[in-house]
Amino acid sequence: MTRDTSTFSAAALVAKARAKEGLEDLGPGSFEEPLAVLLDAYASAGLHDLGVQVLGGGVVHSLRMRLRAQAWIQRHPEILDEDVSDPIVVVGMMRSGTTLAQRLLAADPRLRSVRGWEVLQAAPPLDLDLDDPAPDPRIAAGLERQELTQQFAPDLFAIHPMYALEAEEEIVFLADAFLSHVPESGARVPTYSAWIDTQDFGPAYDHLHRMLQLLQWQQRRREVAAGLPGDRRRLVLKTPAHLGYLDDLRRRFPGLHLVHLHRDPRATIPSGASLNTTLHRMHADDVDPHRIGTQWLERMGWSNDRALAVRGAWATAGAAPVTDVGFSELVADPIAALQRVYEAVGLDLDAPAESAMRAWLGRRPRETGRPDYSADSYGLSDAAIDDRFTAYRAAHGEHFVSTDM
Repeated sequence: MTRDTSTFSAAALVAKARAKEGLEDLGPGSFEEPLAVLLDAYASAGLHDLGVQVLGGGVVHSLRMRLRAQAWIQRHPEILDEDVSDPIVVVGMMRSGTTLAQRLLAADPRLRSVRGWEVLQAAPPLDLDLDDPAPDPRIAAGLERQELTQQFAPDLFAIHPMYALEAEEEIVFLADAFLSHVPESGARVPTYSAWIDTQDFGPAYDHLHRMLQLLQWQQRRREVAAGLPGDRRRLVLKTPAHLGYLDDLRRRFPGLHLVHLHRDPRATIPSGASLNTTLHRMHADDVDPHRIGTQWLERMGWSNDRALAVRGAWATAGAAPVTDVGFSELVADPIAALQRVYEAVGLDLDAPAESAMRAWLGRRPRETGRPDYSADSYGLSDAAIDDRFTAYRAAHGEHFVSTDM
C-alpha cells in the first residue's frame, strides 16, 4: 500500500506543534534540513498506521519541547549561565553495562542526573510554577508512561527498563535536533542513515548542551524552593550514541570524564539487534531481523572505529580523560569497578555514596523476560562479528572475555 506522504509534511507537523503550544520560536540551530530528510525517510519506511501515529507524534513532541525550551530561556536568560561543562559521561556499545554504570553513579547524592520523567518533558508547560512545593505534574505523567510501557511493551521494558524516577540517557535531546541514530533504531530509514553519516553533529550537541542547562536550572530552582541549597553538582550522562561523536561531545563539554564500558561484541551486537527488532515491530509489520542484524553490526562497527580514532588522537595529545571498565568486571563487583572512576575524577567513594549504590542494587535486580538474542537469529555469526571488530578487540579485548555471553 502506498501511504499518503502528506502524513509526514514538515510544514504540517511544525504548524501542529506551534498550535498546541501557542508559540512560534523554535530556537537557535538549523534543524529544517535534518527534519526534512527524516520525514522523507519515514514516508517510505513501510510503517503501519500505529507506527505513523507514534513516529509522527514523536516529531511533534520534539518540536513542542523546542518551542517550550526557547520560551523558558527567553523568560529566564540566566538559564544559559548554567555550568554543565564537566559531566561524567558513560559510553559503550548498547548492552555493555552503560545503564548499570550510569544509574549506580547517579545514586550518589553528590551527583546529578537526568531522570526518566525529565527526559519525557524536559521543558515544562509555560504556566507551571516551578516554585510551587507541590509535586511536578510531569512526574505523574512519567510514572504513567512507565506503567503503560511495562503493560503494553513488556519486551521493550525488559530489554531497557526506563524508570520515571531514575537516571535516564539523554539521547532524546539529540533526537530533538533531528540528528541522531534514534530513527534507524525503530524504523527502516536507509536514506536518512546514509545522510547523517555525512553531517556535522555540532548542532545536535549544541542543543543537548542547551537542554541540560535548562534541566539543571529547573532542578536547582526546585531545590531552593524546597529549602535546600540548590548547589551545582556534576552531571552523570550516558548514551551509547556518543561513541561516534566523541570530539563533538568534548567540544561542548570540555571538562568531561569518559567512562567507557567494554563487552565482547559477540554479546552486544545480537543484544542490540534484539532491541532494535523489538522497536521496529512496534512501528511496522514487515520486519526482517536479518536486515536489522546486518545494519546494527555496521552501525556499531562504524561507531567503534570512530571512537578508536578519537581516543587515539586524545592519547597522542596527552589528554585522555577516560576510565575503561569491563562489563564482566562491573557485573561481578560494581562498587569496586566504579571505585576507579571516582579516583580518576578526584572524588571519594564515601560511605553514603556506597550505601546509596547498594540500596539501588537491592531494589533493581536484573529484569527478567528478555527476548532471545543469539547471533543466528539476526543473520549473524561469531566469525562475522569478530571480523568487523578486529581493531576494537585488539584495543580493548583485555576488558572482556570470550565466555561473556
